[in-house]
Amino acid sequence: MIVEQEYRVKLSEIGQDNKITNKAILSDFEDVGGIHSNIAGYGVLDIPTTHLTWLLLDWRLQVIRRPNYSEKIKVKTWSRHALKCYAFRDFEVCDEQGNIIAIAASKWVLVDTEKGKIVRVSDEVLGSYNPEIDRKVFENEQFDKILEPESFQREVKYTVKRADIDVNEHMHNLNYLDLANEALPEEVYSNNNFNDIRISYKKEIKLGETVKCKYTFENDKHIVTVKSEDDKITHAIIQMY
Repeated sequence: MIVEQEYRVKLSEIGQDNKITNKAILSDFEDVGGIHSNIAGYGVLDIPTTHLTWLLLDWRLQVIRRPNYSEKIKVKTWSRHALKCYAFRDFEVCDEQGNIIAIAASKWVLVDTEKGKIVRVSDEVLGSYNPEIDRKVFENEQFDKILEPESFQREVKYTVKRADIDVNEHMHNLNYLDLANEALPEEVYSNNNFNDIRISYKKEIKLGETVKCKYTFENDKHIVTVKSEDDKITHAIIQMY
């Protein structure tokens, strides 16, 4: 089952170049993925009944052409398959001519909200999404482990605010891109759109926590590692290039 939704790039979704930001693209993906979960019976409004919720582990985004302000786009998504406790979902963005202008893959886990534990994705849950098992946007569909850099060139601190918190009472997954942007040197932030993004989520961040956003550049990638204030916990690693 492929779910489609049309959007028009809003003023709040563009950068200084009048083109859609990566955060806005991921927001559209999040929205259309939520629509699919609603159809399947495992959406946000179903949690009180199912006692199940999805948590995101990985994003992989590639922008082929970045749409402009007020441009109409069509976002597509489908569930691919599940492996034990992991489920995989892909996305496409098409312009009005039908050209694919962005693609993404994502990896999720299913959590029992009563027990607070990750559970296996059953055939019943997966089947409700009518997965497109053989359709994938990346030839290499694996989410390779991102290694944490050994040294950093820059560091900023951030204290999580109420506006950062999502329905799971964690920092919203989209806001990790804001953390990464804050950590970037000004000349890097001002001169790059970053058409390739990878976000690996490790440990949730909660309201009031202070994190360190540590930046480094290695292997032609701008990398931001989000750590706890005491450096004992790695919350996420973001790669941009």
